[in-house]
Amino acid sequence: MCMLAGEVVSFVCQRLGHLDHNQFVQNRAVEAIFLAIKNGIPEIAIEIAKANEDISWTGTDPEDSRNMFAYAIAHRQEEVAKFLYEHRADKFYDKFYDTDEDGNNNSHLVAKLAPQFQLDHITGAALQLQSELHWFKSVEAIVPRFYNEQTNKDGETPYQVFVKEHKNLLKEAEGWMKKTAESLTVVGALIITIMFAAAFTVPGGNDQNTGFPIFLNTTAPAASFTVTPFMVFIISDAISLFSAAGSVLMFLSIHTSRYTYEDFLISLPMKLIIGLDFLFVSIVTMTVAFCATLYVLRGQQKEVIPLIVFAGILMSGALRFNFPLLFENLALTPRPNIFDRKTCFSADFPIIPSVLHY
Repeated sequence: MCMLAGEVVSFVCQRLGHLDHNQFVQNRAVEAIFLAIKNGIPEIAIEIAKANEDISWTGTDPEDSRNMFAYAIAHRQEEVAKFLYEHRADKFYDKFYDTDEDGNNNSHLVAKLAPQFQLDHITGAALQLQSELHWFKSVEAIVPRFYNEQTNKDGETPYQVFVKEHKNLLKEAEGWMKKTAESLTVVGALIITIMFAAAFTVPGGNDQNTGFPIFLNTTAPAASFTVTPFMVFIISDAISLFSAAGSVLMFLSIHTSRYTYEDFLISLPMKLIIGLDFLFVSIVTMTVAFCATLYVLRGQQKEVIPLIVFAGILMSGALRFNFPLLFENLALTPRPNIFDRKTCFSADFPIIPSVLHY
C-alpha cells in the first residue's frame, strides 16, 4: 500500500511539473504542501516542491506571509527543512531570511513551542525540551547574528520568545528530571546495600584459621569447579557495587543542577545517560554474581544450568522493556546540527533592508 501511494504521488508530481506557477497554485498544490507539512508527511511536501522550484517560497494564502521553510521549522519537519536549506537557500536567500507580518524571522518562529502532537512522541518533558532546544540552536546557527538579536513587533528577540513559550515546559522538565533521578537513586542505593553485604558474607563462609573464603582454598577436593565461579562472583560483586555507586553519584549531580535551558541540551541528558549506563551494568553484574553463587553452592549438578540460562533470558528481557529511556536518550544525545551543511551565508551577511518588514 505504501509503495502504491508513493507511485501515485510521483505520478501526480510529474503532471504538476508541466504546469506554470499560476496553474500550480490554482490546482491547490501549494495547499497540499502545507497540509502535508502540518500533518507530518514530509515525503509528499518534498515531492511537490521538487515539481516547482519557486513554489517553495510561496505562502499558504495571501494573509499568511510564511513560506514553506518557515512553516516546516514551525512544525518541526526536519526532512522538509533540510531539503529546502540544502537545495533552495542558495537561490532564494532573500526569501530564506524573510520575516512575517508580525516581524518574526525564522529564529522567532522556531522559538515558539512546537505543536503538542509533535512533542507527544518524545518520552518525558526533559527530552521534549531538549528537542526544542536542539531545533532552536540549529536554526540559530544558520542565520546571521543580526537575526538572532532582531526584535519582532512585540519587541522580543528570538531567545526571549523561546523563554516565554517554554516557561511551563522548563518547570515540567525540571520536575520530571528530579523525579526520575530520585527513583533511580533509590534503585542504585538498594543495589549498593545488597552487593556490599554480599562481599562480606561470601558463599561457603570463611576459613576459621586463615579468614580467607573457603571456596578459594585450592587444596580442597572441590577446588576444580569452585575457584573459577567463586572468582566470577567476587569480580561481578565488585563491579556491581562500584557501578551502582557511580550511578548514584550521577543521579545526585542531577539533583544539584541549576536547571537552566542550556543544561537540558547536553549536560543533564548526558548525566542521565551515564547514570543509566552504570545502573544497567550494575544490574547485569548483580545477576552474574547471583548465578555464580548458585553454581558454587550447587556444585556440578546439572539442574543449575537451566536456572542460570532462564535468569539470563529473564534479565535481558526485563532490561529491554524497562530501559527505553536509555535507548531514547542515546538516540537524542548528542545530536548533530539539523542543518549539518555549513551555512551558505556568512554570519556577518549584510541584511538587505527590503527583506525586513518593520
